[in-house]
Amino acid sequence: METLPLGRAFTLIEPGPVVLVSTHDGKRPNVMTISWTMVLDFSARFAITTGPWNHSFAALSDQRDCVISIPGAGMLDTVIGIGTCSGRKTDKFARFGLRALRASKVTPPLIGGCLAHIECRVEEIIAGHDIVILQGLAAHLDPGVSDRRLIHAVGDGTFTADGEHFDRRALMRAKLPEGV
Repeated sequence: METLPLGRAFTLIEPGPVVLVSTHDGKRPNVMTISWTMVLDFSARFAITTGPWNHSFAALSDQRDCVISIPGAGMLDTVIGIGTCSGRKTDKFARFGLRALRASKVTPPLIGGCLAHIECRVEEIIAGHDIVILQGLAAHLDPGVSDRRLIHAVGDGTFTADGEHFDRRALMRAKLPEGV
């Protein structure tokens, strides 16, 4: 056995897939990258981890809805770009050429080019743990997206997609904890 520093233990069980969560603050849409997601049960209940440090968190808290969009591996560099800049200072839809598609049940948009989308309402925000509980209201698949590989974050700046490994540490260095 080889000893792994406890501070890196999360890289062994990092959940996935990486998703894009779109919000709308009443003025404009925004999108954030989330790699910590969890399915809660079979009734389309989900949890994501985010908090006040993310610009989108205020919209989640105030407007109480969002869309989880699931990008394919071909969108990896866009997903990283979205996750490494703030919507407070940047119109991410313009900067990354994202197509905002009308949702059927919520105000925030679906993101064109993604494999699938889940329109959600915020059920609960568990402060102190930074967990947002979401109830799915509608789900959509885009059969026209050819790259069906899901992106999974390892947590150290590398990613896997159906067994392929993508090293993006250089692109993500500013967002990685010390020592990772």
